Amino acid sequence: MPKSITGSIVIEGQEIQVSNPDKLLWPEAGITKLIYLQKLTELSPYLLPYCRDRLLTTIRYPGGIHDTFFYQKNAPEPLPDYVRTVHHDEIHYVVLNNLPTLLWLGNLAAIEFHPSLHYIGEDLPCEWMIDLDPSLEEEPRIMEAAAFVGEVLNSLGIASVPKTSGATGVQIIIPISHGITFDELRLIGHFVARYVTEKRPDLFTIERMKKDREDKIYFDYLQHYAGKTLAAPYTPRARLAASVSTPLLWEEVRRNPSPADYHLLNIGERLASHGDLLSAIPPQPVDVIISHLQRSGTSSVSKG
Repeated sequence: MPKSITGSIVIEGQEIQVSNPDKLLWPEAGITKLIYLQKLTELSPYLLPYCRDRLLTTIRYPGGIHDTFFYQKNAPEPLPDYVRTVHHDEIHYVVLNNLPTLLWLGNLAAIEFHPSLHYIGEDLPCEWMIDLDPSLEEEPRIMEAAAFVGEVLNSLGIASVPKTSGATGVQIIIPISHGITFDELRLIGHFVARYVTEKRPDLFTIERMKKDREDKIYFDYLQHYAGKTLAAPYTPRARLAASVSTPLLWEEVRRNPSPADYHLLNIGERLASHGDLLSAIPPQPVDVIISHLQRSGTSSVSKG
């Protein structure tokens, strides 16, 4: 990525128009659009694999994170020749498979990248994600909650990777083999959610309505549906610190970090030293537990 931009850049043989490179997108962090495009280039080997061949929703902040924002599902016009789209449920989604497309979206001030939980043309989940959602804007117990869930999964013989959402929550990601269904993930998710809420009723809730959660952390096991999205690993977030959704080591979780500790200005150094923690975990034997739950007659989980 060049240090200065005078209207366009050429990446992988594609010319990308750049407008307002000095526009501050994260004023508190001093991150301009030019810096953002540089950081997206740095993030691209890690972010792109978790967006590739999925239905993409972005959140755009043309005036920066303190200005008006909107969700973008339909591909914005005009479309450069190098941007691929796919038609699904009457929406033309951008397919984020390469760096030129990522930088084109970055120039449009697409700050957050939320891919579908399944690949294009499929209705099977790519991974199992447990979403821990605080009821409080500032929740000092979120890492404690994540660590507890990680220990429960480990006791079941399931390895997992926690990641900051980049906002207030934590997701726990479990790689799975192809062929497991969304219904099956909701079944095992309900099983784990019920267990942790029984063991730590002071910390967890499965109440869907926020008004009924009090100050507890919502264990969301109902997220798994075709068409649903979740913040991608390594996506930037529209927060003051320019935080990035970052996979963590479990020993880091136990040190109670803040999601704001991992941001656009230091994520490159972390990735250079840690690599992609998600790619180090093979598919986990969740099918064994699912089969046991099905044989034992565990009640089905209602659809949200």
